[in-house]
Amino acid sequence: MSSVSVSRIREEEIPACARIMAENSLWQHYDVTYESALARFQNGYAEQATIFIAHEGEEVCGFCWVAEKGAFNRSAYIMLIGVDPLRQSRGIGKILLEETEKYLATKSVDVFLTVSDFNKGAQKFYSGMGYKTVGEIPDYVKPGITEIIMRKVLR
Repeated sequence: MSSVSVSRIREEEIPACARIMAENSLWQHYDVTYESALARFQNGYAEQATIFIAHEGEEVCGFCWVAEKGAFNRSAYIMLIGVDPLRQSRGIGKILLEETEKYLATKSVDVFLTVSDFNKGAQKFYSGMGYKTVGEIPDYVKPGITEIIMRKVLR
């Protein structure tokens, strides 16, 4: 793997993020299309959302969208995190998450995220990164899917 760097999103990176989201089998369970992902990222960018981008060389290879007080208006919340499906299992997600957590640690004591009940690989990844399961929300985003709530204390 070449060097991975992380920075805030630039407007010209929005289409690459939408492609990553639309091509990821996880979000296909939630009926995400390129067009819906593109609109979501365009709106987030326009609203100055906190979105970090992982780059491998010059190419966008992942993103992490956070809300600094998105969990209970008190704690940080990772809304979306994704790595290009062709680049998964190469350490990019780990670097992206670690850099995001460094930023969030200056804003919040802890961070929450949700992960789909069927996404066992992501659950294992987050557990390995220090996240603990603290609850579940059945049928929250889509009927038949339970969102697992996970939390990590940052400081």
